[in-house]
Amino acid sequence: MTLPAPTPTRHTGIAAGIAMLLAVATFLGAGLWGISSAQAQPQSAAAEGIKLYLERAATGLPGRVEVVLGRLDERLQLAPCARVEPFLPVNSRLWGKTQIGLRCAEGASWSVYLPVDIRVFAPALIATRTIGFGNAVGQDDTRLEEVEVSREPGSPLADLASLEGRTAARVIASGQILRAEHFRTPPAIGAGDTVRLILNGAGFSISASGRALSTAAEGQSVRVQTDSGRVVQGVARSGRLVEMRL
Repeated sequence: MTLPAPTPTRHTGIAAGIAMLLAVATFLGAGLWGISSAQAQPQSAAAEGIKLYLERAATGLPGRVEVVLGRLDERLQLAPCARVEPFLPVNSRLWGKTQIGLRCAEGASWSVYLPVDIRVFAPALIATRTIGFGNAVGQDDTRLEEVEVSREPGSPLADLASLEGRTAARVIASGQILRAEHFRTPPAIGAGDTVRLILNGAGFSISASGRALSTAAEGQSVRVQTDSGRVVQGVARSGRLVEMRL
């Protein structure tokens, strides 16, 4: 029993990717199931089970999907099966190089694993120049390109607005895909900074000065020692302000 060698096939959307995987049903014929041509059984139940399973499991995959089917072990000699159930092996997912499990649920007792490469393509920002450490990213620094996100570590970015107020946490080379972990939000307040405490209450506002005891980004909690020596806590705001509420 020999299956065709893996051949990449392009599809638009996850539904087409599922359709490609349903080609498995074509392979689930005489040789693979241990069924002779004279004993051939209908494959519609197996195909429908795979289709329903993959539709549920692949819900939410972003972008364009391209599927490459692998090859089952040619040494397999499987007993005839009346009903096949698909399953996702433990710690597997429909992303990148993975496996789809198929088990016989009626007529025999076996399970096999079909290697599958699920390639997901989506838009991502690419650096058009080298971005230095601590630099902000502008419109002219990037271009949007379709990339294979299933091969990219981390979280590729597709929206330049998501980088507003953030700076590069490392040097990013020209042509590199921008990922969330490449950036950080600069602290609004640094440890040791002199800050202005603002206490807002119902109908009144009181301000005082103090010294920040920790570093905090906009909206984060920060501890401040007042001029009198008392330690209080508030929310860091831009302009070295710390907002407190009663």
